[in-house]
Amino acid sequence: MVNIGKYNTMTVVKSLDFGIYLDAGDGQEILMPKRYIPENTQIGDELNCFIYLDSEDRLLATTEEPYAQVDEFALLKVNSANHVGAFLDWGVSKELLVPFREQKVSMEAGRSYLVHLYVDKVSNRIAGSAKLNKFLDNVPADYQPNQEVELIIMKKTDLGYKVIIDGKHSGMVYHNQIFRPVHVGDKLPGYIKEIREDGKIDVLLQPMGYEKVVGDLEQTILDMLDENEGFLPYNDKSDSDAIMSEFHCSKKNFKKALGALYKQRKISILENGIKLSTQR
Repeated sequence: MVNIGKYNTMTVVKSLDFGIYLDAGDGQEILMPKRYIPENTQIGDELNCFIYLDSEDRLLATTEEPYAQVDEFALLKVNSANHVGAFLDWGVSKELLVPFREQKVSMEAGRSYLVHLYVDKVSNRIAGSAKLNKFLDNVPADYQPNQEVELIIMKKTDLGYKVIIDGKHSGMVYHNQIFRPVHVGDKLPGYIKEIREDGKIDVLLQPMGYEKVVGDLEQTILDMLDENEGFLPYNDKSDSDAIMSEFHCSKKNFKKALGALYKQRKISILENGIKLSTQR
């Protein structure tokens, strides 16, 4: 069975001037136009290719790499918009349509929007939706505290940033727990803080616990010192915003990491910064 909007591995069964045909099972064959065929492809070869419908509703195979597959979220740029909807660049020749009914606000050409890709049940075509909430929180959340998850930054709010967790659930990272620049559409690792009684999920951008956070930060500082001839113009008196911008951490954790490195005699703390210790 062919999975539309996803990668499929299929066998080449026929070669013609305009392309090749791939075995899709149940006697079905799918065309891959000549311009997408990898060099030296032969009958009998297996190809991992992306399947979608062309403008005439025919299944096509391509070796182009979409920015996202069906059931995934992605930040995509609008190429054009008209009375039908918005047409987004998603990495393949045929643009992705986001119908008006699936837009939260009227989409504008040149701007980028976070959308969810789905297969329309009526047309069987791949489409996009900016109404993200209807694709989230549809199954019970089953996470453990400090569990590592994949996040997508969804929206900035007064409290922090709303995020997508593992492509399934929504959560929140609070402003006072963010120590690095983040933007809508960013994909980054996160860690479950807690699932509250009301079912809402709080998330962190760093693991809980001193040993992990500060241990990773110690190594980051040492690596940066190595890359900068053994000196950095930051110490325990540096501005909090400068530390957050450079090291993506709180000043409190930065001071803990410096203290640990100093006790291990790996660094010296100076008036104008820190430097690697010769006793390291």
